[in-house]
Amino acid sequence: MSPIDSLATSQIADSVAAPSNSDLSSDWIMHHVMDGNYLDFSPFGKIYLPQIELFGIDISITRHVIVMWFGAILLALIFFNVAKSYKKSLVPKGSTNFWEVFIIFVRDEIAKPTIGKGYEGFLPYLLTAFFFILFGNFLGLIPFSATFTSNITVTAVLAIFSFLVVQIGGIRHNGFFGYFKGLIPHGVPVFLLPIMIVVEVLGLFTKPFALAIRLFANLTAGHIVIYALISLIFVMQSYFISPVSIGMALFIYGLEILVALLQAYIFTMLSSLFIGMAVHQEH
Repeated sequence: MSPIDSLATSQIADSVAAPSNSDLSSDWIMHHVMDGNYLDFSPFGKIYLPQIELFGIDISITRHVIVMWFGAILLALIFFNVAKSYKKSLVPKGSTNFWEVFIIFVRDEIAKPTIGKGYEGFLPYLLTAFFFILFGNFLGLIPFSATFTSNITVTAVLAIFSFLVVQIGGIRHNGFFGYFKGLIPHGVPVFLLPIMIVVEVLGLFTKPFALAIRLFANLTAGHIVIYALISLIFVMQSYFISPVSIGMALFIYGLEILVALLQAYIFTMLSSLFIGMAVHQEH
């Protein structure tokens, strides 16, 4: 075995055996992907955020919270400006043209086909969810930022909101008993009713669960792959691998841009589809 191979092998072994708080830890990728109590500006340093505990509950501000606040403020400023532009003229001008493309897309390609009659009442929520996820996905692609949509707590809250909108929409349109009665398909034999009731009730909760996991997993996976490809340079202890490693990482980064758009669309489309299924049960 050559000296270089021996060095690489020993360093890999050391990193696996290293404690979790060590820079050589084998889970160093997860430190960059997961949430933290600091803003990471490596190699320039870190800014640690205040740790707050209220009545025994940890309500500390984290990296994802900071980026989420920034995304929400940016979203509000942009669309207040868009609304102000429409008050002056119904003909969009400047950057309003750009945002109108997405607004019309959500209205005509997502809400109308999947909800149908009465879609206007759900459009504000669908637009909010779409742009919030879109901004979160793209902010995560900016250096020194973080992808808060890869945080399972964030995606879970988004899924819970979709779940509530689906249930409220279904109950308002069909009535409380009519909505839950409509969950059972017509013509089901009586002896199958106990099984069907359990399946349909579970289905109410598996839908938002799938929404949360899908968004979380896709956004997390892309970042892990990029860091893993970059790490090949250090694992293999060779500069010759760097062009291949960086080239593949850039390719995945390009796919991440597509995924950022696609996942915002998928979450909004599925939420709209579930709303349509709850509101128009007869179809």
